[in-house]
Order: sequence, then structure tokens, then C-alpha cells
Amino acid sequence: MKLIWSLIFLVLIVGVCFYWYGHSRGRVLKGDNWTAKQYGVNYIVSVHNGAELAAALNDFVQKNKITLGSITGIGAVNRATLRFFDPATKQYVDRTFDGQMEIANLTGNISTKDGEPYTHYHVTLGNRDYQGLAGHLLSADLNGAGEFFVTAVPGGRLERTFDEKIGLNFYDFSK
Repeated sequence: MKLIWSLIFLVLIVGVCFYWYGHSRGRVLKGDNWTAKQYGVNYIVSVHNGAELAAALNDFVQKNKITLGSITGIGAVNRATLRFFDPATKQYVDRTFDGQMEIANLTGNISTKDGEPYTHYHVTLGNRDYQGLAGHLLSADLNGAGEFFVTAVPGGRLERTFDEKIGLNFYDFSK
């Protein structure tokens, strides 16, 4: 009986060691326009050069079934379409900017809308004249590096609901 318990204990210790070793080294994930490494609830995502940034990040979130979390990152683009919400008209005004720009900061969040993962990004871009542009990111063509950190909230889900009075999707803590 003592031998059986010793073997069970040994198998348990070996299993814990393999589990820890695998998580400390990270798990590599791949998509069409991104590669990532997972460390627990954290992911380091590299978006491939030439990819459309928002589509690549959205694909990453969808494929990994992340329904609540945050995204931050840096990189470079040669074209970006930013949006500005006009509260008077309740409409977004889109403007496209061409030319090489650094992503000084991208900040986003992940929630759900109609039960599906929903991402929302804001970005600050700097051009070659060291001037900044900022707004809601609609799309951007990556030209250089695209390095992002995604933190997921395991089992978390936060639904968004459209508010007709304001004209935006807001967190709905009642759902």
C-alpha cells in the first residue's frame, strides 16, 4: 500500500512539474495574420507586417474565445482610418491618414455584443514631423512591427448594449 501511495505522489509531482514547465515557457498560437504566445491569462501578440491591424486583433480575440479583457500595444502603420464621435449628430466622422506613423499607444478593451466578442480600440499615432494623431481606430495597415499585450479575464463576460439616447454601445452590467 505504501508503494502505491508513493507512486501516486511521484506521478502527481511529475505532472505538476510538466504543467509548470509548459506554462512558464508559454504556449505558441498562430493565426493567418498574427502569432502569439500565451502565459496563463496573458498573451503576447505579434501582428504580421502588411496585415490590417484591427482585423488581425479581432481574429485573435475570436479564435481564442476571449470575451472580457484588455489590449495594449505599439508598432508602426502606413495608413490608418480614425473615427471621431460627434455627439450632436450621434455619428462617427471617419478620416484616413496616409504615410508612415508610429503607434505610440494602442489601448483597447474586449467585451461582448449580442453574445459575440466585441473589441474597441483607441490609438495615438505619431508622424515623421513628431505630430500626434489620436482617435478611435477603425482600421490600419501595419508597416513594421505590431506588438500587443492582451490580458483575458477567465470566464468573464460583459455585454454591451446600444444606448439610443447617446448613440453608443455601453457596458450593460445588468446582463
